Amino acid sequence: MGTAALIVSAGVLISRILGQLREIIFASLLGATASTDEYVAAFAIPDFLNYLLAGGFLSITFIPIFSRFLASDDEEGGWEALSAIIRPIAVGIVALTVIGWLVAPQVIELLFPRFDPDQIDNTVRFTRIVLPAQIFFVLGALFSAVQYTKGVFTIPTLAPIIYNLGIITGGVAWAIVSEASPEGFVWGALTGAFVGNFALQWWGAHRVGMRLKLRIPWRHPVLKEYLLIAFPLMIGQSIVVLDETFMRVFGQFVSEGAATELNYARRTMLVPVGIIAQAAGVAAYPFLARLFAEGRIVEMRDSVDRALRWVIVLSMGATGLVAAMTVPIVRALFERGEFTAESTVGTASALFFYALAIPIWGGLQILNRAFYARREMWTPVVVGTAATIAAIPLYVILQSTFGLRGVAFASTAALGVYTGILAAVWYGEDDGPHRFRVLAAQVGRAVPLAVIGGLAAFAAASGLAAVLDFTTTSSILATALSVLIVLVGTAIFLAVAIALGSLLHDWLYGRDVPQEHAEGSAGPTEVEQPTLDPADD
Repeated sequence: MGTAALIVSAGVLISRILGQLREIIFASLLGATASTDEYVAAFAIPDFLNYLLAGGFLSITFIPIFSRFLASDDEEGGWEALSAIIRPIAVGIVALTVIGWLVAPQVIELLFPRFDPDQIDNTVRFTRIVLPAQIFFVLGALFSAVQYTKGVFTIPTLAPIIYNLGIITGGVAWAIVSEASPEGFVWGALTGAFVGNFALQWWGAHRVGMRLKLRIPWRHPVLKEYLLIAFPLMIGQSIVVLDETFMRVFGQFVSEGAATELNYARRTMLVPVGIIAQAAGVAAYPFLARLFAEGRIVEMRDSVDRALRWVIVLSMGATGLVAAMTVPIVRALFERGEFTAESTVGTASALFFYALAIPIWGGLQILNRAFYARREMWTPVVVGTAATIAAIPLYVILQSTFGLRGVAFASTAALGVYTGILAAVWYGEDDGPHRFRVLAAQVGRAVPLAVIGGLAAFAAASGLAAVLDFTTTSSILATALSVLIVLVGTAIFLAVAIALGSLLHDWLYGRDVPQEHAEGSAGPTEVEQPTLDPADD
């Protein structure tokens, strides 16, 4: 699982770097204006259609089914299951794409009442261009799930890399041939989705032996099993799914360009989330599903605890650093071309509150997959849907009171409630309370490191920014100075956190701390590996 996590993490790192490069180029060419708000809004309908067919969860829903066939040494049955599932999914996403194309004008007017007629027309055109990409995302997710279950992670990790390259190429090429416009980025998104998420994943699935059998009966028994697993995810639009939509909808009421600034901040926050938590969640899930399918429940719980410990601790460090360095990070990434210093202030203020959600996203990535691996789809869905309903008035109040920062904080608060309830349910059974106390004690040691390290980094960055003059320098020099501030702040953060961690370690180990003696569990001084059957290899 650790090896797989490293592979996925490397792919996510490259993808996130390209994603940030995409945002940098987008910001430099277009800034944060009414036109960029159209681009952000254009993805509202496509994203929603994707989730109506559980497109974002297809790997999650198919992996437990395929794992069961592999665990019983019936790979042929697994290919029949894939064939039975992929046909109605393909028909469904094509039908939804056609419907989305037809109703786009009415839906855009309903979701974005502050848009003027020209903005509505542009958003509808962009939406219709990018809509077919959802077909490639949905079908490609099943091909990726096949590879994950077979233990192949490299080719699926290339999908977002190629997708981002497609967007960058489309936007730059359009600007060279004509003039900078969101339309070039939209066409690039469609091309990247076809190449990276569909064509490449189809090839990768064939490499691991995929054989589609389209002549099997449409009423295959496994289709009912799939629908029972997927149905909760199709109808339960949780805060995780709708968080980005809320950002778009409520951001439009703040000011012109605010939705774009929120988008820049949220995408920046998701970089460490992707590298740390998404990589761990994607890598862990096939193993958790396999352990559950084989009845190795204790080992599964231990694996969840270990993954949570690593993810949350590393995420806390990321929160401390990002929250301390919001202005230099945004300035280094975006402030050039059409992206002004005023936009830097707005984006940085949103990034601070989004940064507080990094450990929350981290815990959520693991907890959700833990429930899904046990085929308990309804628990995350019910909790998430309730959190979404509660989030709506929270967004309304905080947006009207605090503007841009209120929208970002509402996202963090809603996700925090969702994750906290899921953790309470997961650790509320069997020996869960004891395991949670041990986990909390281990994770809690990272809090002072992150806080004090972050304060030291903030002080250093603020001091350097006060000395350096950004108003009279060129954009290239200003970017270089901002990068220098980020590097110095990061070095100070690490130095303080490591030094403090050493002192804290010595102090804690001279006192009584919760010990973990449960079978197959990890103690505070070392990670005890579960005993595996030699045949497991």
